[in-house]
Amino acid sequence: MQTRSLALGAMGVFAFAATTSAAVITFSQQNVWSAYAAFQNLTVVTEDFSGIADGFYPAPVSGNVGGINWTGGAAGGLFAESGFLSTNNPTSLTFVFSPCGQAVAGNFFGTDFDFNAVPSLVQVTLADGTSSIQFTTGPSDFSGFFSTGAAISSLPVTAAGQGPVYPPVG
Repeated sequence: MQTRSLALGAMGVFAFAATTSAAVITFSQQNVWSAYAAFQNLTVVTEDFSGIADGFYPAPVSGNVGGINWTGGAAGGLFAESGFLSTNNPTSLTFVFSPCGQAVAGNFFGTDFDFNAVPSLVQVTLADGTSSIQFTTGPSDFSGFFSTGAAISSLPVTAAGQGPVYPPVG
């Protein structure tokens, strides 16, 4: 079966496939996630946000890569800088995908108001309610998920730490 995938961020990957059992496999290392995606015979496409100019966006930001449409949004707007997309306020950043898929991965971390990486707890929640909380320290921190059941139609990302924390994805 041929499948498609989408990666948000230069190092992150979103993959899309169809299966029937119910479980979510979580990855914290990109090389392991990539090997697993290859083992599942996924075709991987990468979104690095290079088509989004640095600056503030009051409305949702959308894109298409490899036939996969995505929209990123947050209360108060979004902020793009150097290939990273973040909230403009310390609130959740939510991505919606069409078509839906079975795998998603990316570099999720927290920043302060000045876009400096800060130690954070980052929670990634899939559309079926499955979530993972991981400690992150910067833009190279990776989280990946493969659902063997419910399709992934959206991905809310929340960051928390000392003071206001913003959840960028890159």
